Amino acid sequence: MSSERKVIQEATRRVLLKDYLVQESARAGFGGLDIQRTPMGTRVTLICERPGILIGRRGELIKQLTQDIQNRFQLDNPQIEVQEERQPALNAQLMAEKLAATLERGWHFRRAGHSTVRRIMESGARGCQVILSGKLTGERHRTERFKAGMIKYCGEAARNQIQKGFYPARLKPGVIGVNVWIMRPTARMPDEIRIKGASELPKPPVVLPTEDVAPETPPAGAS
Repeated sequence: MSSERKVIQEATRRVLLKDYLVQESARAGFGGLDIQRTPMGTRVTLICERPGILIGRRGELIKQLTQDIQNRFQLDNPQIEVQEERQPALNAQLMAEKLAATLERGWHFRRAGHSTVRRIMESGARGCQVILSGKLTGERHRTERFKAGMIKYCGEAARNQIQKGFYPARLKPGVIGVNVWIMRPTARMPDEIRIKGASELPKPPVVLPTEDVAPETPPAGAS
């Protein structure tokens, strides 16, 4: 088998595994997935808002899930690690799911979009963008964007500093794609420079402005 075919099969397996885990951890609040190959096997890290629902009593549910993905996707000794998302408002995937659920409950898309952006920015994000695509109000497809703060669209900053999440909202007129982009508070741009130890440097003395005093005029007749 050629190396290109192996790469394609591995990428396809990862996509199918992600879709499966999104469905299985929907009640726990799926927030992200990381798959890494280790000498001991395959380590799968799941980020959830409520990890207890996914783990189950005495770890029974997580053991069953591990067995299922091993049989279904033929992974080598899979090991699932569940992490709790302590800042759900700064997780793009979680916010995309919450926004999709809000739309499915009947909220107007503008109200839902502005509310999501406001919640993300109030949590300390440097910037965020919400993109809704689909039949929002009529029979024609349209796209609406809601943005606040700083968002990068290209370059290294867009690849490494922007977290993206997607989730579909299934409504009666059709499916609406919900995309959420978040620049977390810890994001740093390439042009932002911080000098180490700058706070320990002595501050320059403050020089107050002096007033120009006119010379005294000698009295008349004085020598």
